Amino acid sequence: MTREEIIEKAKSTLAEEFDINEADIKDDANIKDSLHLDSLSLVDLVAVIQYTYGVEIPVEDLRKIETFNDLYDYIETHQK
Repeated sequence: MTREEIIEKAKSTLAEEFDINEADIKDDANIKDSLHLDSLSLVDLVAVIQYTYGVEIPVEDLRKIETFNDLYDYIETHQK
C-alpha cells in the first residue's frame, strides 16, 4: 500500500470511527486533540489501525505517535 493510499484510507476510516469531518484531519495536527481522544478511545484507535492495516502498535510506540503524519509513517514502515 502506498503512502497516499494509507493516508486516504486512514482519513476516511478515522473520520467515520470518531465521527469527525475528514477535512479536519490535517497531517501535522495532534491526533488526540483532533479526534478528542481519552484513554479509552485511544484503545479504539489502536484497534482500528490493527484491524484496518494489520499493524500492531505496542504501548511504547504509541507514545511516540503524536500527529497524523507520525501515524502514517508508522503504518507505512510497519505494514506487512
